[in-house]
Amino acid sequence: MKILDRFITKQFLLTVLFGLIAFTAIFVIIDLMEKLDDFLDRKADAMVIVQYYIAFIPEIIKLMTPVGVLLSSLFTTGRLSNNNELTAIKASGVSIYRYMAPMLILAFIISAASVYFNGWVVPYANRQKYRIEQVYLQQDLEITSRSNIYLQDGPKRIVSIGFFDGTAKLGPRVSVQDFSDTNLISLADRYDARHIRWESAAKSWILLNGAERVFSGKNETLHPFTALPLDGLHFVPSDIVKKQDKPDEMNYFELKQFIANQQRAGNDVARWAVDFYSKISFPFASFIVVLFGVPFSYGKRRGGLAVQFGISVAVCFVYLAFMKTSEVFGYNGDLNPMLTAWLANILFFTGGIVNIIRVEK
Repeated sequence: MKILDRFITKQFLLTVLFGLIAFTAIFVIIDLMEKLDDFLDRKADAMVIVQYYIAFIPEIIKLMTPVGVLLSSLFTTGRLSNNNELTAIKASGVSIYRYMAPMLILAFIISAASVYFNGWVVPYANRQKYRIEQVYLQQDLEITSRSNIYLQDGPKRIVSIGFFDGTAKLGPRVSVQDFSDTNLISLADRYDARHIRWESAAKSWILLNGAERVFSGKNETLHPFTALPLDGLHFVPSDIVKKQDKPDEMNYFELKQFIANQQRAGNDVARWAVDFYSKISFPFASFIVVLFGVPFSYGKRRGGLAVQFGISVAVCFVYLAFMKTSEVFGYNGDLNPMLTAWLANILFFTGGIVNIIRVEK
């Protein structure tokens, strides 16, 4: 590695690290000021608060990594430009492409590492964070109780359960409705039971203390039962629990399996598919923003580093705003989920390439 590469690498990594630490500290302080009263009202001790913010840090790092990388590329290049060191580098025959090479390589490595970090570390941390919020901040109480669960198990069947105890694998107030067509208008069969229980040995569901009603035209036949094995259900207890989880709490494999189960059940999976592909596309924003950062600060600008910081915030804001806006179309099914997740990256990558070409070499 040449001396120039080592110098750029050191400056770039130090600035990224400083930016992540600074942004994380700001986020934690602001959030703590907002939620401290709620923690104290719920009599949460100091260890619980510490655990909450330890679990919160990975989510902050996930969101702020592209900002930190962009900030680093702007500050590294801007500092060299303001000190006339960039002029000397240009005079020695180093092009912008060669100058950007170490930063692009580092940004790609950071992006690749973020794919794993966002796919496994962040979901695990979010799971711990949400559990503390449910207990001490009284958020998402319906998730805690697993109450009022509705599942469409196939195109002609709807299942409702009052709530589900994942430990006992038992749920009360069960209704299973089978329809004669996919329009879910003409009811053909209905099971109402006091409980539904999962039999692990047989790997099947059993309805307890209920009745089956069979509809044929205007006629209805009632068949009471004490225990009735119900074949043909395509979900297991873990599916019920995961149905209440957020995509942020699932790793890549869990979310992929969850989407497959929902597709098999005939449900619309557009929203979850967008979230799944976004887990892979968002980390590569760290690579793409470097294409914007370096050309903006490659030449001298009035205002120095203050202008570079303003540009970094503006670019990141536009990127995140565009990404969130495009997600709405993906959630509604107007755009392909994979295209929705990668659309911001594609457009900003194209814009970055155009920006580099226009810069004086």
